[in-house]
Amino acid sequence: MTFRSRLARGTALALAILPASTMAQTIDAAEAAAMRAQIAALKAQVDRLEVRLNGEAGRATSTATAAASAASAASAATTPVAVAAASAPKAEQPSSIGWKGGPVFTRGDASFHVKGRIQYDAGLLMTPAGVDDRAKGYSNELRRLRLGGEGRLGGGFGYKLELELSDNSVELVDTFITYEKGPWLVTLGNHNSFQSLDELISDTGGAVMERAAFTDAFGFERRLGLSAQYRSGILLAQAGVFSDSADSLTNASDGANGGDENNSYSLDGRIVIAPKLGKTQLHFAASGHWRDLQRLGEAPQRYRQRAYLHSANSRFLSTPPILAEGETSYGLEFAGERGPLWWAGEAHWLRAARPGLSDPTFFGGYGEVGYVLTGESRGYKNGIFGVVKPDSPMSAGGWGALQATLRYDYLSLNDKGIVGGTQNGVIAALVWTPIEYVRFNLNYAHLAYTDAAITAGGRRDYSVDILGWRAELDF
Repeated sequence: MTFRSRLARGTALALAILPASTMAQTIDAAEAAAMRAQIAALKAQVDRLEVRLNGEAGRATSTATAAASAASAASAATTPVAVAAASAPKAEQPSSIGWKGGPVFTRGDASFHVKGRIQYDAGLLMTPAGVDDRAKGYSNELRRLRLGGEGRLGGGFGYKLELELSDNSVELVDTFITYEKGPWLVTLGNHNSFQSLDELISDTGGAVMERAAFTDAFGFERRLGLSAQYRSGILLAQAGVFSDSADSLTNASDGANGGDENNSYSLDGRIVIAPKLGKTQLHFAASGHWRDLQRLGEAPQRYRQRAYLHSANSRFLSTPPILAEGETSYGLEFAGERGPLWWAGEAHWLRAARPGLSDPTFFGGYGEVGYVLTGESRGYKNGIFGVVKPDSPMSAGGWGALQATLRYDYLSLNDKGIVGGTQNGVIAALVWTPIEYVRFNLNYAHLAYTDAAITAGGRRDYSVDILGWRAELDF
């Protein structure tokens, strides 16, 4: 029973009792008037309490109704938002732009890096007076003008595409697709076939202007192929199957020298062991290469080399034309680095397979030692040396990095009745890197020839001296 009901019943009972009491005893007029006033006051109080109770009940009902309406409205408003959030596409990852001599665009695990290279060479070839060849004296050239890009596509896939203007023609350089997963790297396209340490080091990271003489004489170049590399700890294993360079396979090269009739192929591999003993990084490697010339064997092969400078195009060493059906070559490498000091040496043999005749084996090698005079190091990664990055570049108020190298370079193209000549060369180089991506290279070379292809007044044994310099930008 509610409080209001109990109060109403109590009031009615009091009113019912009052007449009975009046009849039971006699009261005067004054007492009767006082009791009537009390009853009227009590009734007014009951009326006020009833109004108050009705108001509180109404407000409670309104509050409950409003709360229910608000909850319903919130539920109705929340549901579309939740549905919209669930159905809305994921926001794209933000892109960022970095700088490595050129812009690097990155979004998630995808990236694109604009790449380029400029090399301007000049030099002076000094020969004995009896040498009658226009290559001697001063020469210069735009050694390399390269433009391209490389990047990652996500999912382990990547690519690289570079075009180069060299010798007044446009050539494909590194042009390939890659897939990387864990320790494995698979490459398909035009790339190096793991020939040697000196060949694999970038031409903007080398300690001297030109690579060892045997790399040119033996025809090392990028070729179309499929390769795989495995990297784990101190081990790097590289192997692939290759055809010929992308330019040699164009229809413009049709015939015994290339084009779509070029069916030559090779198997190439290299193994690197690179332990680190304290602060000393060591490098031991061996490579092997077997090539079947196929249709290319119908045209004679020649093995030859310039007098160091690329801008002086005459070959001072050269074999006569050799009819060969294939080539086998193999090389050994030893190198190391400790702080600003590094050293490297290689030996490489190439045997030309001549049908019905003995097979000549040609040999080349080099040894070098270098030091970064300003204290930086060249760096070593993935089986090759890197580039010196100045600790105090000119852009920060310093003088950049300065490195010095002394190299001995040997090549012999004489064997089994083949006379192509020999070279004993000493090369000194000074490289200044004022800021990262820019280098200036000054070289001096003294080359002693025997059985040279170019005579000096009838003599084939003599020496030449070379002064060369290069300005280069790489990004």
